[in-house]
Amino acid sequence: LPVMALLHSSARAMTCWPWWAGPRPRLGTPAGGSARGSRLPGAGARARGALRAGLERLFRNHRELSGSPGRAARPPGPAGQRAMARPGALLRFLGGAGGRLRMGTLLSRQSCQARLRSAEGMSLAEFLYPALQAYDFLHLHQHHGCRIQLGGHDQMGNIMSGYELVTKMTGTDVFGITVPLITSTTGDKLGKTAGNAVWLNRDKTSPFELYQFFVRQQDNVVEKYLKLFTFLPLEEIAHIMEMHAKEPEKWGPQKRLAAEVTKLVHGREGLESAKRCTKALYYSSVEALEDMSDQELQELFRQATSAELLLEPGMTVLDLCRKANAIPEGPSGYRKITDGGVSINGNRVTNPEAVLILGQHILKNGVSLLRVGKKNYYIIKWLQL
Repeated sequence: LPVMALLHSSARAMTCWPWWAGPRPRLGTPAGGSARGSRLPGAGARARGALRAGLERLFRNHRELSGSPGRAARPPGPAGQRAMARPGALLRFLGGAGGRLRMGTLLSRQSCQARLRSAEGMSLAEFLYPALQAYDFLHLHQHHGCRIQLGGHDQMGNIMSGYELVTKMTGTDVFGITVPLITSTTGDKLGKTAGNAVWLNRDKTSPFELYQFFVRQQDNVVEKYLKLFTFLPLEEIAHIMEMHAKEPEKWGPQKRLAAEVTKLVHGREGLESAKRCTKALYYSSVEALEDMSDQELQELFRQATSAELLLEPGMTVLDLCRKANAIPEGPSGYRKITDGGVSINGNRVTNPEAVLILGQHILKNGVSLLRVGKKNYYIIKWLQL
């Protein structure tokens, strides 16, 4: 949601600085649910590059889809903390910004009070987290003219600390905005710390997985999500919900929500990829399977075993299953096929001696999708067809 708010701001010609915590999560946060915050996955140059690329892609997709020039996001990153890494920076921080932050005010924050009352208590590192975030805001204000800090509702105390620090040190009017936290149906916060995050990075959450996450949302949240995660006019959302009341079996709002979010995050091609994967997996569409790229196959069947095989004359279904190590040796593997436990490209096969046929068992893209049982997938790539 903070990114959505940035996109709304960018479309209205505001300059935006997407900001992440850099090394700060290693300190932990008073508002967190664990004693120490989690590191950014794959911390380092690669993680920073992925974050930057993902945010730039979002802003670019939004400009293309909306037809609005907007403003590109400024390079994101923890520049305030880079300044803190310089020699003598800690003493300068304590003598400057640190002297303007009052202990009583920081300790009165609800997040601090909750941590102090907990069995684990609160470390000095966790206590300093709001001060460092406040210093980030001061750095952005002094070097880039930033006057608004925006974050999730759980950042209220940290944003207040930033507001107080900047106004005391500069006398400038600055502002803070919070957006709601997104929670699961059980009320738990969605995010990487909770382990239930949906990622913007395709390597972690494919377009298909992102599409399916939103298309599975229940009726009691889908209208809210359409307002929060899309740029559809309110009148159009009201019409979508009105049609849904008449034909709930079509899941119209969920499909529109999934399409809009996937298109924003991964572009139009990402949405088409998600639809191809959906048709292939849930509708056994041979056409969709034939049109899928190697990347899409790997994303769709992340746990699938891959094998490269040579098509030999007279090769049978039984030969394929055994060469792919998909069935046990001996009579039990043979029975697995005759009992209907094997399908190729979405079609059940029951004759182990059936000879493989191009265009039926082997698709025009040189791939066969073998399934044994309900969940065991094998992606077969045929060589020298």
